[in-house]
Amino acid sequence: MRALVTGGAGFLGSYLCEAMLAEGHFVVAADNLLTGRASNLAHLAREPRFELRQLDIIQPFDAGPVDFVFHFASPASPVDYMAHGVETLQVGSLGTFHALDVARRYGAKFFLASTSECYGDPLEHPQKETYWGNVNPVGPRSVYDEAKRFAEAATMAYHRYYKLDTRIVRIFNTYGPRMQLNDGRVIPNFMKQALSGQDLTVYGDGSQTRSFCYVTDEIEGILRLARSQEHQPVNIGNPNEFTVLECARRVLAVTGSNGKLRFEPLPQDDPKQRRPDISRARTLLGWEPKTDLETGLKLSLDYFRQAVAAEAG
Repeated sequence: MRALVTGGAGFLGSYLCEAMLAEGHFVVAADNLLTGRASNLAHLAREPRFELRQLDIIQPFDAGPVDFVFHFASPASPVDYMAHGVETLQVGSLGTFHALDVARRYGAKFFLASTSECYGDPLEHPQKETYWGNVNPVGPRSVYDEAKRFAEAATMAYHRYYKLDTRIVRIFNTYGPRMQLNDGRVIPNFMKQALSGQDLTVYGDGSQTRSFCYVTDEIEGILRLARSQEHQPVNIGNPNEFTVLECARRVLAVTGSNGKLRFEPLPQDDPKQRRPDISRARTLLGWEPKTDLETGLKLSLDYFRQAVAAEAG
């Protein structure tokens, strides 16, 4: 099989490229490197079944005949999509159409990486795939939330009108090595601050919750969904819920930091609760995460320690 991974130099995209190669497939990673990093794929440079193409999919493109298109291209962290709001909307709309057109041209299967941000600041807890969400369409986070909601609508339209064989995953907070230190997400922020001897910044009172899924668990769920025949969205995330305060304390314990907690105002439209209902993933895919938060933080520690040292140096 020949697979195209848009956003293949990103955090999750690079792990997906690795996983597809491990299964024996040929992989083309397409990335404009706006937020992705070629260094995430440097260890694959000598792999004859792998190719990295630096291109921007908001322009029409052709990667040649492919059997599967994995559309992972998008800024995904608050820092990135706030800085690149227009580009985020463009890749979620034009980029999605162009990726869908590649799949349609070659009769390929199509896989959309969507997000739990489709649920916004949810009024339903935990979040089932049937929940339509509580999203502010004109707020500062809307460039990401609405881009992904639009991408889901476009994917289902191609499925309904053109009979394209599609999948949609809603990804919940995922973490692990290769995350950017300064991407604004909870765990990179805490790990950087703890390993730098700084106090940990907690927004609001820290009672807001997140559910953290280690990257290898997330990729396993994504691969199982790709192999399935399910066309409706499926949540892939860890249903174990932590307050931000609890997460901060786990990071302090794992890193051995003596840092304290520093409280800042909660950003506008920041979700108060985030926890996936993974009943559909359990039933359809036989999937659930295996890595608890403490284990995942320990597995990530060396990477973050090296990243902090590199930045300091």
